[in-house]
Amino acid sequence: MPIATPEVYAEMLDRAKANEFAYPAINVTSSETLNAALRGFAEAESDGIIQVSTGGAEFASGTKVKDMVTGAVALAEFAHVVAEKYPVNIALHTDHCPKDKLDGYVRPLVAISQERVDKGLNPLFQSHMWDGSAVPLDENLKIAAELLDLTAKAKIILEIEVGVVGGEEDGVAHEINEKLYTSPEDYLKTVEALGAGEKGRYLVAATFGNVHGVYKPGNVKLRPEILKQGQDVVAEKLGLPAGSKPFDLVFHGGSGSLLEEIHEALTYGVIKMNIDTDTQYAFTRPIVGHFFQNYDGVLKVDGEVGNKKAYDPRSYLKAAEQGMAARIAQACEHLKSSGRMIAG
Repeated sequence: MPIATPEVYAEMLDRAKANEFAYPAINVTSSETLNAALRGFAEAESDGIIQVSTGGAEFASGTKVKDMVTGAVALAEFAHVVAEKYPVNIALHTDHCPKDKLDGYVRPLVAISQERVDKGLNPLFQSHMWDGSAVPLDENLKIAAELLDLTAKAKIILEIEVGVVGGEEDGVAHEINEKLYTSPEDYLKTVEALGAGEKGRYLVAATFGNVHGVYKPGNVKLRPEILKQGQDVVAEKLGLPAGSKPFDLVFHGGSGSLLEEIHEALTYGVIKMNIDTDTQYAFTRPIVGHFFQNYDGVLKVDGEVGNKKAYDPRSYLKAAEQGMAARIAQACEHLKSSGRMIAG
């Protein structure tokens, strides 16, 4: 199927919310990892989200070029062509973008999509993230409001972060402390600044103990009830029935989370869960295995010539694609709760 239109993406998110499941949002940095993501979603028979961080986009442009917009556009255009061969809906998203990179990443990409929409085409990306976790909340929401106006016009969904995800990802680092928990006041300020959808649709990466990085299961101390508290206080402010979930929530920093914690978060309105660390390892592990098993083929040992079939990148990247795809298919299964995430 073609990359999701704005209407299809909205329907995907609505379906996740109604049926209490979340889409894995898979970070990619190359055509190889993008192909693995597409394959993983297709093998799971699930729609999904593929995303590009600032660092991932810079890498994709080439280590000599190092231009975030060039890399992001290249991956997106590649995805638009290749995704047509897969029987699932895929949305394209850009991950964490801090304040100092907005003008060099998100704003130019939104402008490109606006040009496409003005010509009667669909936007290049379906959503973009503004990560204002490093600035005061009032400034975070002021910038978010400005971006929401731009993204709504370009038929794009905005994602914001309210609270702080601990650990480090792509140079964005935060301490692990009490700021990891979004407060009820933070949720209220968010809806006051950005509205409840009438100014444009947005996703909220609220924090409840999330930490980026590598952790064993049980080491990340999550408090999913923080999400419920936020939904409840905003629902009350908006005069919605008890149990309403006005926010579309995003789960960042989930490595090491227990499955029951993930499923609890789904019941509180999480519809997107970022996955990067696990899929990086799933991609790399088969390559390492190939090199260990074929060391005398990938190296010209003691003056020998090696084995061209062993050091041809296709021989190990094929295995890497399979490994990453399998991990993504597993993630799709884990992010089901009471509902179905099968491609619609």
